[in-house]
Amino acid sequence: MRVLVRTFSELCITVGALIVLFVVYVLYWTGVRADSAMDGQLDELRDRWARDSVDDAPTTDGPPDEPLPYKDGKAFAVMYIPRFGFTWNKPVLQGTGTDVLKKGLGHYASTARLGQKGNFAVAGHRRTYGDPFKDVPELRPNDPVILTDGTTWFTYRVDRRPYRTLPDDVGVIDPVPRGSGFDGPGRYLTLTTCEPEWGHSHRLIVWARLDATQPVEAGKPAALRR
Repeated sequence: MRVLVRTFSELCITVGALIVLFVVYVLYWTGVRADSAMDGQLDELRDRWARDSVDDAPTTDGPPDEPLPYKDGKAFAVMYIPRFGFTWNKPVLQGTGTDVLKKGLGHYASTARLGQKGNFAVAGHRRTYGDPFKDVPELRPNDPVILTDGTTWFTYRVDRRPYRTLPDDVGVIDPVPRGSGFDGPGRYLTLTTCEPEWGHSHRLIVWARLDATQPVEAGKPAALRR
């Protein structure tokens, strides 16, 4: 009997240690790896923009070239949300696959380009992998969500408090998002993340309208200046 009790106790200790290690992995290690991956994406993106600003200097007076399509799995923009703190900035990559969302935010490929007519929709993890959208419930109407593609600043303004819906409600990323209250075509932004904080039975949705644009050469938007 004593041997049985000791064996059971040792098994409980082993299981407990494995649970602790798993929690550390979920809460800490995935965040460390994601932060490193996002920093790498930001560095690569800014280096590319610096090269492009030299290589793409206009040489003719002809019409501007059509913008290149976003490349799957590649970063093309940076998002800033001042409500989340002045150090919060995340890369936006093309696609919403599991591997993509470990490296930053993901642009739904079926939705509009940044700043263009339609709905520019972006997904991000609420928890784990850097917790990029952990504070989405804190967003309030008129909060700015600012993005840049290296040439232009795009300032969107949150239209309403976060909206809760089911994962299969794909209409929330329509060109005129269903449930948003928008009454016609426009230049919209949609943010999506999991709800509740540690689950995925629902989704939290934030909608915003494009409020202003300005060239990067003009300096940062006022909301990003300290």
